[in-house]
Amino acid sequence: MRLLERDILGVQWRKTALIWPTAFLLLIASPAFMGLDVQAQESDGSNREYGAYLADAGNCVSCHTRSNGAAYSGGLPFETPFGIIYSTNITSDATTGIGSWTLDEFSAALRQGERPNGEHLYPVFPYVSFTKLSDSDIAALFTFMQTVPAANYAAPENDLGFPYSSRSMLSPWKGLFFDEGRFQPDDEQSDEWNRGAYLVEGLGHCGMCHTPRNFLGAQDEDMALTGATYRDKVDGTSLNWSSTNLTQSENGMASWLTDDIISYLQHGISPQAGLFGPMNDVIVNSTMKLTEQDLRAVAVYIKSLPANEQGSGSAPDDDVMRLGSVQYDIHCGTCHLPTGLGSDSTGPTLVGSAVTLASDPASLINITLYGAQVPHVAPSDKWQARQWKLMGPFENLLDDEQTAALLSFVRNSWGNSAGEVTEDQIEDQR
Repeated sequence: MRLLERDILGVQWRKTALIWPTAFLLLIASPAFMGLDVQAQESDGSNREYGAYLADAGNCVSCHTRSNGAAYSGGLPFETPFGIIYSTNITSDATTGIGSWTLDEFSAALRQGERPNGEHLYPVFPYVSFTKLSDSDIAALFTFMQTVPAANYAAPENDLGFPYSSRSMLSPWKGLFFDEGRFQPDDEQSDEWNRGAYLVEGLGHCGMCHTPRNFLGAQDEDMALTGATYRDKVDGTSLNWSSTNLTQSENGMASWLTDDIISYLQHGISPQAGLFGPMNDVIVNSTMKLTEQDLRAVAVYIKSLPANEQGSGSAPDDDVMRLGSVQYDIHCGTCHLPTGLGSDSTGPTLVGSAVTLASDPASLINITLYGAQVPHVAPSDKWQARQWKLMGPFENLLDDEQTAALLSFVRNSWGNSAGEVTEDQIEDQR
């Protein structure tokens, strides 16, 4: 959950992602499915334990906690093309947090994107997804949030220029792009599929980071979950990152099995990829805490998404490929192997990799220049015991031309097919 305010246009934003931030309870799902106390759930839909699970599943803490700040006390800056927006304090403090809010006011924020005083919230706060939440889920979240220790902290004022600083401008935006309404199960699908759809499309708000935006900042539904570009700060450095395509496209999840998705969300590692960059917080603070059943539901839904993809530009010419091949042999072949397939003991595969083939190569550029920016807290024993060598930075070993050629070669070898990486793209990420 992100009771914060994000910007409405342009470059996407952070952390909800996942690729898959995630979870949130389905009206059709039983409390027993959650592994919680059934009797308590049936007698009290606002069960605090249930709400705490939902808060973890929705990754609320990542976006509502600034560096060295109290959990959920807000103040985390979000860079946008139009200025900076700060996440809000959602602790139980009555003056600077939401301790004085009523359930109806809390519900209005999540479902209508409105403050208690009636002002519009910026859709950086993903009420376009939260509007799908059930009454019982919102009540449970509210009960938990009211027990979060109070922290008296007021986030800085948003630094936005006119007209973006005027909340009244959001009224016509909502009229164009916001449809309020609860999640409606598909009777032709299984309960597991419906649960996964609710987790991905609801409190998980995966589309906030995995769906591109139109020129007015609304999600492009024709390209839903095909990946996007957003701004994030990892290890103190703010960069553009590209989220992966979650559909069954060849540049997305086509090569991932259901169990691979579960392993990645649960342990931070799969045969296709290891955890790095903005997904660190998503997995450490959220998905690794989900039940096996919820993770499987998410994976089942993801694997059902029809293949769809954005264009990524033209292929590189022969000169670029030759230069890239030389750089690959020198710097990459030892770990990723001459075949690009990698191995269990050296490095992940580059063949059919969703990161390698993303429409925007921003994340691929980042890991090449700056190395594998991995979490400071191990998400699991399985991740900690991984045999892959952590990739080091090549920022000072390769110039822009060499880096662009190398990545263009990787994106167009061994059956891979994606647009050329340009020197300008490398320069932008330095």
